[in-house]
Amino acid sequence: MSKVGKKIIIVPEGVSIEIGAEFVKASGKNGTLVVPILDNISPKLEGNELSFEAKGTEKQVMANWGTMRALVQNAVSGAVADFERSLKIEGVGYKAIVEGNVVTLIVGYSHSVKIELPEGIKATVEKNILKITGANKELVGAIAAKIRAVRKPEPYKGTGIMYTDEVIRRKAGKKVAGSGK
Repeated sequence: MSKVGKKIIIVPEGVSIEIGAEFVKASGKNGTLVVPILDNISPKLEGNELSFEAKGTEKQVMANWGTMRALVQNAVSGAVADFERSLKIEGVGYKAIVEGNVVTLIVGYSHSVKIELPEGIKATVEKNILKITGANKELVGAIAAKIRAVRKPEPYKGTGIMYTDEVIRRKAGKKVAGSGK
């Protein structure tokens, strides 16, 4: 049995749930998010409680049960409030500039790197912190990972683009050779 799949989702006020043959749609003040229904899972809405039932006991069905519940929970949460991912840009001359839906990164290359943000994702910069926000948790994480991949943090100087909660293990580097005998 899936511990996650058994949990009931309490739908908050201001969020409406629509269950179709192939999807679950969560609509709220932040927008509308659609989650496709996975194989052998059936959602049930009773009042403001949303539950999921697995049709079978195979390993894949149990995995889909928990995954489906987690995806719909993220959609319901995203319909109410934005998800946020923060990136720290560390290095001499490194910076990010946000112009409309384009993030321009200046991170030590001979050229600047431009990343276009998809619809529904917003970015803001405060000093050296770049914040990515949006209603779709998966998309926010994917864009943050794409930006981090432009210049991954390096362990010797600690420069690059890293998540604010990420811990970079530092390396000592080369030792100065002594004039010992």
